Formats: sequence, structure tokens, C-alpha cells
Amino acid sequence: MDFQLNSQISNDSPPSSSTASSTVQTPSTSNHVPPISSNNNDPMHSWWESISKARSRIHLLSSLLPNNDSTAALADSDRPARSLLLSSSAYFSISNSLSTPTSGSGDDPLCHWLYDTFLSSDTDLRLVVLSFIPILTSVYLTRIHNSSSNTSLSGFEAVLLALYANEAKSRGGKPVVVSIPDLSQPSLYHSPRKTNPISGKSNPRLDKVQNRNLVGVLSPVLEHQIAVKSTKRACIVGVALDSYYKQISHMPSWSKLDFCRFASDWAGQDCVCVSEFDDESDGNSENSVEISNGDLVGGMENLGIEDGYDELRPKGVRIPLPWELLQPVIRILGHCLLGPLNAEDVKDAASLAVKRLYARASHELNPQAILATRSLIQLDRRGRDAVKVAAAASAVMSNATTPSKAKKPEILLVSK
Repeated sequence: MDFQLNSQISNDSPPSSSTASSTVQTPSTSNHVPPISSNNNDPMHSWWESISKARSRIHLLSSLLPNNDSTAALADSDRPARSLLLSSSAYFSISNSLSTPTSGSGDDPLCHWLYDTFLSSDTDLRLVVLSFIPILTSVYLTRIHNSSSNTSLSGFEAVLLALYANEAKSRGGKPVVVSIPDLSQPSLYHSPRKTNPISGKSNPRLDKVQNRNLVGVLSPVLEHQIAVKSTKRACIVGVALDSYYKQISHMPSWSKLDFCRFASDWAGQDCVCVSEFDDESDGNSENSVEISNGDLVGGMENLGIEDGYDELRPKGVRIPLPWELLQPVIRILGHCLLGPLNAEDVKDAASLAVKRLYARASHELNPQAILATRSLIQLDRRGRDAVKVAAAASAVMSNATTPSKAKKPEILLVSK
């Protein structure tokens, strides 16, 4: 891989957290063009070529990890890339390597592997890289905002820039917009056309003005970036998280759980605002945060992660959360909180993270964040109340339909 850095940083001069630290050159096209073969149109040949590439990537990965026997064994499965994505032991091993003190530098072989793997054409291999975005961004942002960290982070930034460049290419130089309903109309689904009171015909010019006012910009046009500058860092990391959100339905539960717990760390310490909505629901706010944290301790074990991961998992720190970074974070938490197929541990972790973000937004008087997080909290509370009501109704129905045992006939003893 042509993983070159235009600004090499020596060990004697550590990188500054407020300036760009790496620049990635896109590998030359000739290195990625597959050889021309007469069998390219053969489905069996394409399938076997994909399997061979996935196995070679897994064997290379296993050589970079300690205790690599379990990871190397994944290459022998029928779908090696999918097996790697769904392997909790491989995730645990890679996460530990990404959180070592020397990780993230320009010569980090694991960052090289993530970068090359994401540039491959295999969809499952790209999903594997995306599953590590939560821990990669958490370690990166924690070290960036930690003044005592002197480690070069150009390897992490190269991976983030690859994700950013791919997203910018997929958008085609266009912003991400959303249509906003006109709340002045009596119905959200009916927007009458402006008509001329004399002729009774619609005015296209007025229609164009009306439609222009009902379009909101979720994300502006992405500019080309060759380095992670301090002024563009939140945007680049936010775009990487947005790429993760687009494929979140394919992400394993342990990756989602990691993200929710990192988001809780990014929000900061607990305060009384966290338990505000617990007072409304069950009046037991004193131990609500304690119970949530206690339930999350065993979350990794319930999801199949090895014992001890919670102690080894890198802890995030409170970081600045501008809207371009907070917006994708709230989207991901919304899926983790309301997705019907998510595990309960993921939903509990997302609930705690949203409450902490709401508490922070309340202190910072951030109206966008307050509205978004408060809405998620209310949706979560109503969903949990609906589940309780349904469970109670089901229990009543089961008791009503359960036949009772017939009583034995009473035998009266009569003395003569």
C-alpha cells in the first residue's frame, strides 16, 4: 500500500493536536486494477476470487495480532469476511491492539491493514473496517484532546480520511438535504399550490419560492481534504461516523455497545439532569444511573465478549461536541435506542448516553442538542412503558386462559 505521509513526524517532535498531522496519497490506480482475464464473466471465478482475497486479508491480519490462532481459523470458513465481522474474539483482539499506547502512528501495521482493507471491493471486508470506527474515533479524539499525549496519530487520520474521501465521492459534490413540511398548512401531507385569484391558475414562480423555503440542509457539500486540520477535524470524524451509521444495521452488537459507552464518556460526568426523566417515569431517580451502569458491566458478557473486556476497554474523555460531530452521534444513538432488533444491553447503554448528552446540552444551552436528545428520551420512555403494558396484558390473558384444577368433591362423614 502506498501509505505515505507528506509530513513525517519524528519521535523528537510530537505532533500538535491543533494542526494537521497526516496526509494520505491515494494509491495509484495501477496497483488496484485486477488483471484482465477471460474468466471475469464467470460467477464462480468471481466468487472464488472474492474468497481468496478475504482469506489473504485475514491471514495478514492474524500475523499482526497476538494469540492469532482463532483469527486465522476464520479464513477456512465458507464466508471468511462475514465470519471475521461476526467474530467477537477477533473484535476483542483488534480493539486491544487499537488501544495500545503506540497505536495510530504512521507506521502502525494495523492502520495499514484497515486502510488497505477499506479500499478493497469486498463489501463484507469494508463492513469489518466500519465496525471498528467507534473505538478508532474514541481513541483518536481522546488523545487529540489529551495534552499529555505525544504519540503520532497519522495512522488513525489516514483511515478517517479514506472514509471521508469515499463519502465525498458517493455524494457527488451535492449537499444532503431533507424536505421540511410546511407547518402553516392544516395537514402535513397537503401543501396547496399558490394560485392566481384572477385566472385561477397556479404560479410556477411562487411554487418554486415555496419549495425553496421547505428544504433543510443536513450536511453541506464536502470539500476535498488531504489532511486532518484542527478546523476540519470535527467534520471529518463526523463524516466517518455517518458512514458507520449508513451501515449500522450490519454492525455487530458489541460494536454498537462500544459506541454507546464511548458517547457516554464524551458527554462527561453525571449530574442531576441525567435522572430528570426518571422522576417522571418511576420516581426512583437516586439509583437510576447506578443501576444503568451496573447493568452495562455485564453487557459484553451477554453479547459473547470475553471476560475482562470492560476493564481493558479504553475509557473516553469529555470532548468538544460541535453540531457537525454531535449530529451523527445522535443518529447512531437513535438507532441503538429504538431499533427493534437491538439487544437490551445496547438499548440500555444508548439510553444512558442520550441522558448524559441531554444533561450536557442543558448546561451548555444548546437548543438543537436539547431538542434532539429530549425527543429520544421521551420516545424511549414511551416505548418502555408500552412494553410494560403489553407484558402486563399478556400476563393477565395467560392467567385468564389457564384452566383451573377441578375441585375434588367434598365427602361428608355422617355418624350413625
